[in-house]
Amino acid sequence: MADNIVLTEGVYLILLSLVNPLHGYGIIKSVSEKTNGRVNLAAGTLYGAISNLLNRGWIVELDGEAGSRKKEYIITEAGKDALMTEYRRLKELVMLAGDVLEERNE
Repeated sequence: MADNIVLTEGVYLILLSLVNPLHGYGIIKSVSEKTNGRVNLAAGTLYGAISNLLNRGWIVELDGEAGSRKKEYIITEAGKDALMTEYRRLKELVMLAGDVLEERNE
């Protein structure tokens, strides 16, 4: 993954949710639970993001039961790399802010 790609909060949370296989409603529920209800993905937003993530190769659709309309997805190695890169970027931002804000309060 290019180091200059910044993930939206929604994409980051979707990838984080797909460390384990989930279908669309499961992703919506997982994101809401992980953020204590602060982030509630609309179905249109979710499925647009899923389409983009599939195209990037960051998630894959799992083989489902015959006749089932539910599609399950899981993160790929490329998706895990993207997630880790973003995690490191966010962690660096938090550390920088902590250094500046703690200095200011001393």
